[in-house]
Amino acid sequence: MPTFSRVAPQELPMPLLLLADPSEHHIATYLEGALCYLASEQGQPVGACVLNVNRDGVLELFNIAVAIEAQAQGIGSALLEHVIADARAQGHARIELGTGTFGHQLAFYQRAGFRVESVIRDHFLDHYDEPIHEQGIQHKDMLRLALTL
Repeated sequence: MPTFSRVAPQELPMPLLLLADPSEHHIATYLEGALCYLASEQGQPVGACVLNVNRDGVLELFNIAVAIEAQAQGIGSALLEHVIADARAQGHARIELGTGTFGHQLAFYQRAGFRVESVIRDHFLDHYDEPIHEQGIQHKDMLRLALTL
């Protein structure tokens, strides 16, 4: 199992972050001042997570990614559990996030206890220059999910 550590934003490998968000420009908008976590195995980065405080007591999860060669081994789930436990320990009340309306990410967050709260129509059409496809379907709308800590 990997080790987890809080790191400075510049310590997160961009290729890893791009697995979860295909826009370097978009990533740059949420990296500054972010709470960043790195999962490592044998000294090599295998996972990353980026959050920011969006209002008092509430964190926004912007990015969580696992290296392709390390996927389907429980690293993402363990990283998310670590992040949730750390957020609780810091006294945060809630974690919110946005994700697509289908795909493995939605099930991943729901298994961790996140619940759907709203839909933002056309988010992926309005905020990304290139279409984002998964399982042959274009992502258009964003689901907003939250977990009360």
